[in-house]
Amino acid sequence: MADRFAGVPAEPLAPHDGAPRLQRAGDLCRVTLDRPAEHNRLDPADVDALLALFERLAHDGSVRALVVTGAGDRTFSSGYTLQAIVEEPDARFAGMLDALETLPFPTVAALNGSVYGGATDLALCCDFRIGSPGLKMFMPAAKFGLHYYPGGMRRFLTRLGLPAASKLLLTAMTIEADEMLRIGFLTDMVPRDALCARVDAYLDHFSRAAPRVVAGMKRHLHALAQAGLDSEAGRATMASMADAYRESLASDELRTRLARLLDEKQRPG
Repeated sequence: MADRFAGVPAEPLAPHDGAPRLQRAGDLCRVTLDRPAEHNRLDPADVDALLALFERLAHDGSVRALVVTGAGDRTFSSGYTLQAIVEEPDARFAGMLDALETLPFPTVAALNGSVYGGATDLALCCDFRIGSPGLKMFMPAAKFGLHYYPGGMRRFLTRLGLPAASKLLLTAMTIEADEMLRIGFLTDMVPRDALCARVDAYLDHFSRAAPRVVAGMKRHLHALAQAGLDSEAGRATMASMADAYRESLASDELRTRLARLLDEKQRPG
């Protein structure tokens, strides 16, 4: 399967050197972090540009999926530049990640290389993370003396579970691809030369799904994972899910899609 973004012009998100690049192929988008010689680190201006993009895409209404990847073949990203953490200790990086996490369509982190620091959380903000053997990851906040921000800790915990989150956050140990897959950091692991094809397979399935239903189920899954089944917020989410289920049963879209499937099954041959 060919890279569906091949040949699509890449537009820098901002005028500064190394700004992330955006490609749009119909209703699909890909953002590429573009500082390969510096492990695709993110400077404050990059974070501002990404936040503006995610806010725009959240209200676009025509986007079916987003892929986030890095330039080169060494590193997906090393996260927020250390200098910015020291000199500009604000919440902009965390806010950008929250905006990515809550986009109303599926997101895929295509891990072209290893992932470090805050980029581990950038990947966790995506619904799916696809990588290859040979990757490594670590979260060094404890070594820096930095108590990680709430949204990042929540994502480590809800995505990976307490044992894995504790190991990564409290020890700052490096783990490799097999363990990344085992703990759920990687959704899929494929040979490096098959990464593009695997991402395209996901995009193909996204394109076949009903966008409004996907957006609703994504929102409910995230809300329930955060609230828990036995909390008041969890029960409210379950009630909202039941309403959405009943609404979908009565929708014209469901009837149209099912009629098309039944027609295809009844065709000879």
